Amino acid sequence: MVEGSWDRMTNTEEKTKKLAADYTAAWNSGSADAVASFYASDGRIIINRGDPWNGRAGVAEMAAGFFSDIPDLALECDTVRVAGDHAVYLWTFSGTHASTGKTVRVSGWEEWDINVDGKIQSSLGWFDSEDYARQTS
Repeated sequence: MVEGSWDRMTNTEEKTKKLAADYTAAWNSGSADAVASFYASDGRIIINRGDPWNGRAGVAEMAAGFFSDIPDLALECDTVRVAGDHAVYLWTFSGTHASTGKTVRVSGWEEWDINVDGKIQSSLGWFDSEDYARQTS
C-alpha cells in the first residue's frame, strides 16, 4: 500500500467522518477552491439530476455559485453513513439570500464514491429545489 492512500480496510468509517468534517469546514471557509480540493482532479458533482460539474474547476464553479447566492452560507453536517468506499453525507445549510435578503434553511445530502486517495470521485447531491425557491422568492 502506498503511504497516504486511502485504506478501505482500516478505519474507513472514521476516515470518512473526518473527510465529512473537513469538507464541512471547507464550505464554512467560504472558499470555492477549498471545497473543490476534496474532489479528485477528475471528480464531479451532479445536483438534482442537473448537468455535471466536472473536475476541480467545475466543482469550484458550483461552490462559487452557492457562495454568490448565499454569501453567509453556514453548513452543518447532520450525519454520515458509510459503506466501504461509498458514503452518504447529510447536511443542512442556512444563510441569507443575496438578492432578496431572506433567511434560507435547506437540508439535503450527497452520495459520495471515494477513491483510493480519499478524494471524492463522484457526488450525487440532492435537495428540495422547490422549497429553496419558495424561501428565496
